[in-house]
Amino acid sequence: MLHINGLTYRIGGRVLLENASVAVAAGHKVGFVGRNGTGKTTLFKLILGDIAADDGSISVRPRSRIGTVAQEAPSGPESLLDSVLAADTERSALLIEADTATDPGRISDIHTRLADIDAHTAPARAASILAGLGFDEASQARSCSDFSGGWRMRVALAATLFAAPDLLLLDEPTNHLDLEATLWLESYLASWPGTLVVISHDRTLLNTVVDGIIHLQQLKLTRYAGGYDRFEKTRSERLANEAKMRTKQIAEQKHIQSFIDRFKAKATKARQAQSRVKMLARMQPIASVIEDRTVTFDFPSPDPLSPPLIALDDAAVGYDEDTPILQDLDLRIDMDDRIALLGANGNGKSTLIKLLSARLHVMKGRLTKSGKLTVGYFAQHQTDELSPTSTPLQTLSGLMPNAIESKVRAQLGRFGFGADKVGTAIGDLSGGEKARLLFAVMSIHAPHILLLDEPTNHLDVDSREALVFALNEYDGAVILVSHDPHLIELVCDRLWLVSDGTCKPYDGDLGDYRKMLLDARRGSGKSGAKTDSGKSRKQVRQERAQARAASTDLRKAAKQAEKKVATLEKQKEKLEAKLADPEVYQGSTAALQELQVKLGEIKSDLAATEEAWMKAEEKIEGVEG
Repeated sequence: MLHINGLTYRIGGRVLLENASVAVAAGHKVGFVGRNGTGKTTLFKLILGDIAADDGSISVRPRSRIGTVAQEAPSGPESLLDSVLAADTERSALLIEADTATDPGRISDIHTRLADIDAHTAPARAASILAGLGFDEASQARSCSDFSGGWRMRVALAATLFAAPDLLLLDEPTNHLDLEATLWLESYLASWPGTLVVISHDRTLLNTVVDGIIHLQQLKLTRYAGGYDRFEKTRSERLANEAKMRTKQIAEQKHIQSFIDRFKAKATKARQAQSRVKMLARMQPIASVIEDRTVTFDFPSPDPLSPPLIALDDAAVGYDEDTPILQDLDLRIDMDDRIALLGANGNGKSTLIKLLSARLHVMKGRLTKSGKLTVGYFAQHQTDELSPTSTPLQTLSGLMPNAIESKVRAQLGRFGFGADKVGTAIGDLSGGEKARLLFAVMSIHAPHILLLDEPTNHLDVDSREALVFALNEYDGAVILVSHDPHLIELVCDRLWLVSDGTCKPYDGDLGDYRKMLLDARRGSGKSGAKTDSGKSRKQVRQERAQARAASTDLRKAAKQAEKKVATLEKQKEKLEAKLADPEVYQGSTAALQELQVKLGEIKSDLAATEEAWMKAEEKIEGVEG
């Protein structure tokens, strides 16, 4: 379907692609990955013919239709449904011609073709796609101009999917979606019958939808079989093998060079030495393994506070004193909570986040919180509030007026800003770099709660993994709104559902929620439906929730044991290093004995703590398994 051969492209003197080649067979689905700024979107423009390559060729199977989401979202007076239906240009043209044609033969041909392309089912198919992307029946009849840019981009995506092109190119299709629409899109694309190339940093999508990965790195395109997890494993193994081969080659080169140096001046060995010179010249060098620098995040640990951090009792919140968005809120947040907010866009997730961050206040009921509580709040729109002419160093210096410059730089360093970036104008930073700057800003005062509203929109896969690690290491509470299922599953152990004007704990996991949504979209979301075990889905969800509740104390104990093991390991290493110093044995015998006794105590404590950790993990598996 798609062949890229020897492609080279330069922009502003910078090479993005150099002699790159790859092929995608018809009917295959591939994910296109690579660090931000490497040229993924540029390659899409080359495929679409929007820009021309400097060298090489791109070919698509003749008469194949290429589809991609339009850069300009629809905004006219047409209804959402009509805008999507218009994407099938053949159907639209045939319907117009059917109203004006007079020749009986042509009329027959038109209606035959309309039947062939299932024109009569088009409104139902278009409505189904719009529903999957979050538009109810009433919304589908409204004008495009009634909706914000983000919602209109969903309409553009719906139109592209409805047109059913032979080759579908999608560039970060989940960025404008909420979790609910993302889950639907994953299911839809997994059964997509055409050829798909998708740029995405959504690990779950890349594992569930595609059958191959194309990796753009060091100006080349490399094809891997399987989803993202398999790509990561295969690539790491290849890099390890290349490193071993390079080490072996360098050793061999040194051995040959040593022979040449020793014997090139001896007449009896001159021929052999010359032969080895040619051998050395023929050896193809194995490139050194150059890994992209991985960004790390490090949220500072807050001082402990007595629970609860925040409690809501019969609370209501909204923007208008007479019209609450959410009410009947009875919720509690403790230091060790990891909570994801579920619910479609518009249901009130951001409203709840603003209430917890004190940007909104309760209209009725009660909100209580610790007087020493500090909250870190992240929302993507905050990037618009950053001064484009200021630098990260200037921005944080203004927010930390009493801190010396080294402390400000240290805070920026926690989120991947080295000396080469702290002086860059914010307007010149990438979206991911701006997001990392917001993380640095929000965590200046070591907050007890992190409120994260779509934190991953501009982060690549590696940065998302770094965020997962940092959040799991963080000692405070995390409240997360995200369309990234992978992030939710690895970070959060509790789910709250925001719907029907309130927010309540959800008694299931993300898999249950996904199934509930898909069943509801198919019209079969019935609470009494039975599972293979004969129990209702509600019963299964309740049992799972009870199992998770029973394991809460065990998980806390396991986490504490794990941290203690890490601390004891460090203490043990320090003592062993001291005892390895010969000078210790020339000093006081009493001091030496004290060190040895302390080391013995630590080893004993470490063994006991490791045993407790293992037992806690075994019990967790027994309860949750």
